[in-house]
Amino acid sequence: MELLYLAYLGNIQYYTKLCCSECAVDVYENYVKQSYRNRCEIMTAGGRTALTVNIVKPGNFSRTPLRDVRIDNTKRWRHIHWHAIVSSYANSPYFDYYTHLFEPFYRKEYVFLYDLNTGLMETVLGILGCRHRPLFPDGYVDLRNAPSGEFTDYRSTISPKARLKREDPRFRPEPYWQVFSDRFPFEENLSVIDLLFCEGPAAADIIRRSYIDTP
Repeated sequence: MELLYLAYLGNIQYYTKLCCSECAVDVYENYVKQSYRNRCEIMTAGGRTALTVNIVKPGNFSRTPLRDVRIDNTKRWRHIHWHAIVSSYANSPYFDYYTHLFEPFYRKEYVFLYDLNTGLMETVLGILGCRHRPLFPDGYVDLRNAPSGEFTDYRSTISPKARLKREDPRFRPEPYWQVFSDRFPFEENLSVIDLLFCEGPAAADIIRRSYIDTP
């Protein structure tokens, strides 16, 4: 079983795990700053761009479970994110097919990051028609107490930080058409919404082909 954190509009590598294998999502792990837990990357007219959900900074990040992290709605992050998504993908082939599914997340004022992320995850899994649904353990998954080999842990290695990334033998990103391809080379492993807006119903097959069942 593959062990993940709860991502905000996770990247394609993340969704290959969710759609192609049995996964557990640990929402009781301690929150990690500058990660895909509250950040995603999309393609804009300026190139690869990160969008970050502002959060209320707890007294001690290292002791705050992701399940309890609150969103800072005094910031204009919802407007910024939706404006960036519309500006980037309004002319993509499948934006009009899916915009009504995503826009409500940027109209509603969520209190907890958990609720925003789980709602988006369920929406994406539904669009992709994934037969798997992740398990949500009822406590922190401490691998020191888990049977050897029960989990493959991706909680640290699916990361925007180059020093934390590790080679993933089960992931081989398949190229697809992207917006602004006339000015930028292909950018691999962006947020799954990049793939959805660009490829529509073909996105599920691209995700399956990007997952290597036997590395």
